Amino acid sequence: MFGPQYTITPILLECIKHITLLVHDLNRRHVSEVALMQLQEEARAVSAFASTSIEGNPLPLTEVKRILKKQPQPARISEWEVLNYNEVLIQYYSSARVSLDKTLLLQIHQRVMRDLLPEHQAGQLRREPVIVHNPRSGEIIYRPPDHADVETLVDELLAFVHENQPLLDPLLLAGLFHKQMVIIHPFVDGNGRTTRLATSALLAGLNLNKAKLFSFENYYNQNVTRYFQHVGVSGNYYDLEDNVDFTTWLEYFAGGILDELLRVEKEIERRGGTPSDRLKPYHHLILDYIDEHGFITDRDYAQLTERAKATRTLDFNKLIELGLIRRKGRGRGIYYERS
Repeated sequence: MFGPQYTITPILLECIKHITLLVHDLNRRHVSEVALMQLQEEARAVSAFASTSIEGNPLPLTEVKRILKKQPQPARISEWEVLNYNEVLIQYYSSARVSLDKTLLLQIHQRVMRDLLPEHQAGQLRREPVIVHNPRSGEIIYRPPDHADVETLVDELLAFVHENQPLLDPLLLAGLFHKQMVIIHPFVDGNGRTTRLATSALLAGLNLNKAKLFSFENYYNQNVTRYFQHVGVSGNYYDLEDNVDFTTWLEYFAGGILDELLRVEKEIERRGGTPSDRLKPYHHLILDYIDEHGFITDRDYAQLTERAKATRTLDFNKLIELGLIRRKGRGRGIYYERS
């Protein structure tokens, strides 16, 4: 069974305390609907850019943002990498918390590597040996476990996660999972991207209400060499498996989470919103009704409020201008839905 070695150092403990207080503070912060949507879109773009950039994708952030808006078809390989990563962020992290199991792990890999790997490899644990090379020198730096052992190692890691979720700080759990996944190297390709997305699922345990504004991949991309030095190991897996100490990695991992949370705090302060961005209770009536029923008509809205028809039209137009809803249909068939 997976039983990681690590020490709760003063540095690590201080980081965890700081993160806990910061999460509590961020959860109390008010952010306008408009600013929230803008920050969420920005965070997804930064995550897709950073995580694919770590793996060698050459696209700059400005180009990544353009691709996510235009959704080019057909797409180049570098564009598919970005589009796939963003799709997973939208699909699996729309809710605050997801349950990480092998099914989800394989689904993440399948979507991340869609149109990038053959079907028999996308969403499948590897059935062949792999070797990790130094990207610059080309020399072999790590020999992962034999493919015959991969499924057992993944099962043991996921069992450790399941058993320790009620016991371990979510930061420690996510960090231990992250490094061990890299050590196992369970897929032919796409290991890093899949691991970082799965780690995001575990970080939901921090109970950060504004988790969608969070892009921890960005920290790693600022110094990719340092990230690989901390998360990776050198040599042969079977010579190392009983001697890996996760302590230094956990300090680095926690430091990165703290750095990203501080960035989010600054962004929230910078985009706190103007009075024109702020929604009134009657605006929330519209949005809540759409969230429950899928759409709203003026007749529906009239039953929720005593506001005059002309004023109701202004309310709808306000939400359209803010990019929160859109008008559909014509004449008496007009209705409104979320943008």
